[in-house]
Amino acid sequence: MANLINLDAVAKSYGTTTLFSDLSTGVAEGDRIGVVGLNGTGKTTLLRLITKTEDPDAGRVTHRRDLRVGVLPQSIEYPAGTTVADVVLGDVWLPTEHTEEHEWAGDATVRTILDGLGMHNLGLDAPTDSMSGGERRRVALAALLVRPVDVLILDEPTNHLDIHGITWLADWLKQRVRTLIAVTHDRWFLDAVCETTWEVTDSTINSYEGGYSAWILARAERDRQAAASEERRQNLVRKELAWLRRGAPARTSKPKFRIAAADALIADVPEPRDKVNLSRMSVSRLGRQGFELKDVSLAVPGKTILSHVDWHVGPGDRIGLVGANGAGKSTLLGLMTGTRTPDEGAVTVGQTVKTAMLSQELKELPKDMKLLEAIQENGNRFTFGDRDMSAGQLAEAFGFTDKIMWTPIRDLSGGQRRRLQLLLLLTGQPNTLLLDEPTNDLDIDTLQALEDLLDSWPGILVVASHDRYLLERVTDKTIALLGDGSIKELPGGIDQYLELSEKGEAPGAATSGPAKAASASTVSREAQKELKRLERQLDKLGDKEAKLHVKLAENATDHARAAELHAELTALLAEKEDVETRWLELADGE
Repeated sequence: MANLINLDAVAKSYGTTTLFSDLSTGVAEGDRIGVVGLNGTGKTTLLRLITKTEDPDAGRVTHRRDLRVGVLPQSIEYPAGTTVADVVLGDVWLPTEHTEEHEWAGDATVRTILDGLGMHNLGLDAPTDSMSGGERRRVALAALLVRPVDVLILDEPTNHLDIHGITWLADWLKQRVRTLIAVTHDRWFLDAVCETTWEVTDSTINSYEGGYSAWILARAERDRQAAASEERRQNLVRKELAWLRRGAPARTSKPKFRIAAADALIADVPEPRDKVNLSRMSVSRLGRQGFELKDVSLAVPGKTILSHVDWHVGPGDRIGLVGANGAGKSTLLGLMTGTRTPDEGAVTVGQTVKTAMLSQELKELPKDMKLLEAIQENGNRFTFGDRDMSAGQLAEAFGFTDKIMWTPIRDLSGGQRRRLQLLLLLTGQPNTLLLDEPTNDLDIDTLQALEDLLDSWPGILVVASHDRYLLERVTDKTIALLGDGSIKELPGGIDQYLELSEKGEAPGAATSGPAKAASASTVSREAQKELKRLERQLDKLGDKEAKLHVKLAENATDHARAAELHAELTALLAEKEDVETRWLELADGE
């Protein structure tokens, strides 16, 4: 069967930088391709070449005759006065070739798509002039999903979507779109949607069968066979494999690789982190108290974020914070840093807490300094858990080569500045990290390096993110803002949050009232009672765990008593894990 799109001996350069040289590849009907690679290697340029919005310097790009191509670029602009209906159903913005009239798009389909992408309160007559860039992209994505296309090409489609929206989009694409090319750093999305992975590297494309999990194994196997000298990167990739293979089966997409080969590669790799040891180290750094919210209430115009909430964050807690866009995750982090004050109640912060906060905004950096100089302002050597690193080694871990280390910060790209901002936070040697959407502008290799550092980082960690893979990788607890003014711990993690969304119990849920009632009717009263009993038990165990951490801090110099408390904590954690397992089994049975 002939390809829908062909690239034949394609070359493309900008100035002295060669992105592609003698590149030949094709896209066949039914291909579902995820495009990955370091920032700056040419992923977006590749999409422009494929869509013919940019011409190659040499070679040619050909499309099958009458091919309908839908494209979601990174930036979207509409003419003044444009409405949602103009974009989704009209012809004011046509991201497709050979687009026909849109009579097929019924009201129900359009509403389903808008709701799925998190735009529940958006009417078709809503103007786009006052929308943010993220909202305009979601409207453009809705327009693409309405139209029938032969090939759908998406550049970072999960940007500006929350976890519920990303999950909905993955399901929609798997069911409705046959041929797909997506550039994305969202590893869960890659595994859920893509069956082939293109790695853009060294002016060409390396193609791998499968999604993210299969690509990681293939990279590790390739490096091993070639006896590559990049020992640091190999260790990172092998550690990532250990996480994938030891995690819940649902975290992978059944990658098509030899299990024996994967087992051999990770046989001597330790667990990603020693939770008990890190907890003990955290107590020694933080003391007995972290953060405590007592009877806290906070509202913003038109919405209650928190209503009489009690919440404790103790030494060693590694928390993933989830919720729909606008649920108040950034506001809660602001309460912890002191940049926001509650309307009622009190927020208590331990005297020894030293907080570093990574916001969604790109912090101003010293543009006239060179990158390595900015790092060395905070010191020449840094300790992360049991690891000691020089300034240069830390920069290398974040993907900065020797050449870039001596580049003025003003000449760095947006993604490189984001990496540097995160790196500088860590060099301040905090004992508490609050990360608000840390994956913005970070490529997969940098995310792996970040996760590896966080594995051995002792302290409080709170991550607000829509990156499901990151949350499951680096955190141990999932806390949700459900839109009702409460904070709720979810033993079932992201899966439980999505279940609540589907039942209409979390913001972002698009389920109608009758559907919600029908779903609830399938759950027995006995199962509901048992679930509530287990949740109460988990709350009690959590309180006991926090008190044990305090006692450990108080008896840090009494080695005999500390050993007793450590044994008690280990037993309690085992009991908590058993209860959580029972909760998950019961929840799955619903």
